Amino acid sequence: MASSFLLFLLIFLSVSSFILLSESQKTSKPNRFVLQLQKDPKTKLYVTNIYKRTPSQKVPFVVDLNGRLLWVTCEKSYRSSTYHAPRCRSTQCSRADSHYCHICSTRDGPGCHNNTCGVMSMNPVTGLTAMSELAQDVLSIQSTQGSNPGPMVRVPQFLFTCAPSLLLQRGLPSTVQGVAGLGHSPISLPTQLASHFGSAGFAPTFALCLAPKGVMFFGDSPYYMLPNVDITRPLSYTPLIISPQGEYYMEVKSIKINDKDVPIDTALLSINKQGVGGTKLSTINPYTILHHSIFKAVTQFFSKELSAIPQVKPVAPFGVCFNSKSFKNSRVGPGVPNIDLVLHDKHVMWRIYGANSLVEAATGVSCLAFVDGGIKNNGASIIIGAYQMENNLVQFDMARSRLGFSSSLLFYKTSCNNFNFTAIP
Repeated sequence: MASSFLLFLLIFLSVSSFILLSESQKTSKPNRFVLQLQKDPKTKLYVTNIYKRTPSQKVPFVVDLNGRLLWVTCEKSYRSSTYHAPRCRSTQCSRADSHYCHICSTRDGPGCHNNTCGVMSMNPVTGLTAMSELAQDVLSIQSTQGSNPGPMVRVPQFLFTCAPSLLLQRGLPSTVQGVAGLGHSPISLPTQLASHFGSAGFAPTFALCLAPKGVMFFGDSPYYMLPNVDITRPLSYTPLIISPQGEYYMEVKSIKINDKDVPIDTALLSINKQGVGGTKLSTINPYTILHHSIFKAVTQFFSKELSAIPQVKPVAPFGVCFNSKSFKNSRVGPGVPNIDLVLHDKHVMWRIYGANSLVEAATGVSCLAFVDGGIKNNGASIIIGAYQMENNLVQFDMARSRLGFSSSLLFYKTSCNNFNFTAIP
């Protein structure tokens, strides 16, 4: 009798331990990741630190929303015991859409091997490109439950390119070693994370919350800012449009200022058969760029709505500027007329408040933070710049093909600076 009871107890404890272990393994699978963003004061670009290599090393990258891949310079200081350059015509080459065999005339090392995959890397500011070696190595990224950073998680064979250092010579912060592309392409950072962790319930979604000390999330919501504010609750949604180059667009139907329609050529707001027109989002452009005719209409209309406030001499690259003391401050910035981007439905609008429409371009001078893009017949008619996205949560949901946007988080007594980067013990 006693031996039967002991056998039952042993079986019960074994089964219980197995269940607890299984549940622990289920809950320990990461389904969200987080990276801290910092705004470079000189270039106005956003920089993040990503851990790569073996042993792990913190590497600074510029964040390029529409970049096709992650590239880093390897010529001088790249040391890793887990670096590998895939051979020509390998599966990795096919995944990176590489059809070129890379040849290097100098001695072997990271970025310089013969019969490896050649992939083009680009400086997104200057547009300069260079043939680079496709490589793979360990990448580590911090997990999160949405409100604090959790344990680091490894991606053992992350694909990237080893690019020549000449790509760093102009336009980028002096501290960075490469560019982290977030575009809709096979080896971008979000795509590879979704591919590697997809079986663990990781959603093919990422979100930007830009600020001088902002944050970027990978995986589905919720995301929290201090003081315990779920910043996904105020999200509105519009269809996410992806160009053939993997760039992110949204449909803007019209523009309103002070709840009044701005008279613009709406044909410019559509993407034509040549892929020209429409509205693109960008982290590389510091301020929103408007086609000349749209810029002229918006600046004239905005000035008319503020006709009681005298203008001052414009500060480049802006066209309309005011004395900063002329405006009263509110929770969402200077008290100026709202600018509304009317999206796919007339009831869905991305509202731009004073904190995102005016910028202090010089001491005591506030300017309308939009730039004249000239009369061009290629590219987007509107490029939403980083300044207009600051302290707004912008979510890119690939699974549902939708773009989520919160408008200003300042309304909710928080900001994109307020993620709690204190790790959970």
